[in-house]
Amino acid sequence: MYQDAGLPVLPPIRSVDAFCGCGGLTLGAAQAAIAVGRRLESVAAIDVDEGGLDVHQANFGTRHLLAGNASSLVDFHIRESGMQSKFAYEPEIIEPSLAAEVGKIDLFLAGPPCQGHSNLNNRTRREDPRNLLYLTAAALAVGLRATTLAIENVPDVTSDKSDVVGTAKALLKAAGYSYIESAVLAADAMGGAQTRKRYFLIASKVDPAEIDTTLRTVADGLRHSARTLAWAIGDLLSSPKDPIRTGVMDTVPAMSEENRTRINYLFDHDEYDLPDAVRPDSHKNGHTYPSVYGRMYWEKPAQTITTGFLTPGRGRHIHPIRRRVITPREAARIQSFPDTFRFVVGDEDPSRAALTKWIGDAVPPLLGYAATLPLFARL
Repeated sequence: MYQDAGLPVLPPIRSVDAFCGCGGLTLGAAQAAIAVGRRLESVAAIDVDEGGLDVHQANFGTRHLLAGNASSLVDFHIRESGMQSKFAYEPEIIEPSLAAEVGKIDLFLAGPPCQGHSNLNNRTRREDPRNLLYLTAAALAVGLRATTLAIENVPDVTSDKSDVVGTAKALLKAAGYSYIESAVLAADAMGGAQTRKRYFLIASKVDPAEIDTTLRTVADGLRHSARTLAWAIGDLLSSPKDPIRTGVMDTVPAMSEENRTRINYLFDHDEYDLPDAVRPDSHKNGHTYPSVYGRMYWEKPAQTITTGFLTPGRGRHIHPIRRRVITPREAARIQSFPDTFRFVVGDEDPSRAALTKWIGDAVPPLLGYAATLPLFARL
């Protein structure tokens, strides 16, 4: 588990992770805690995905697993709008096990659903009601009276029609968070092997005048040239042919005859983008996503890993050297998960659908590390 690593006996950093998935953000925070000589105690994890909660608990020893809608855990009402927003009354945690932790949480983490903000979706999604879950995250943090918090999302969350980011900042300021900062962090700018970007909103109740460590100074301090796909997954290829590996983490589903033909075309013609003549009709003639059915580049960082990484028709997911898509373990490596992270819980392998969701939707731990470091300077 990502807990005690022979550290000095100091009070643990007690955390709650909402919309947690498998726990990529918690893993980054746990790594950051170790970096400052502390350890993370995972008090609670909240998600509608019970399998993701099991993975969270297997890796962090999480005490309370709360399966269900996060909005049902807190009672709150918002007055006004935008930068004039404030809670009509202090948000109240109404779930008993979580209510018992009010005033005892050092770090609140959240990654509310981002589909409504993404440019991969129709722009009318900017009005998706799921976007308001961003404000549920802020309400949970305030209701818990958490000392610090970090909320992550896609960069386009700032384009939301209802201005959930501006509203959240106003709510947090009115609730006593004196340090509020936000920034887009890029994995490849910090030595990651993926061009993934995430928007982080962090806040603390500690007077910012006392601390000069900020999200931007941490990001600058961690700046490093991007690593390549070969750096991330090259050691998994130990022979001219893939080594014999078993288990869902190291295998891929059988490809259809059509997809095998498309993959073979790329390799036989030394191409990385599939020409129209070989694409399905739905992706011909000015298709919106040119990387679909694409082959990855060995000497470049990967593009953003998504939940479709086991399907060539859902992005650039074809291995640059092997005639197949990348495996879940390779995708997890690209996302900056160490091999020691346990995606398989118990005696049975999870479904591939579950694995692709956990890995593809996860916050890269590398970015969670950078986002929480400035908060730990305030604990």
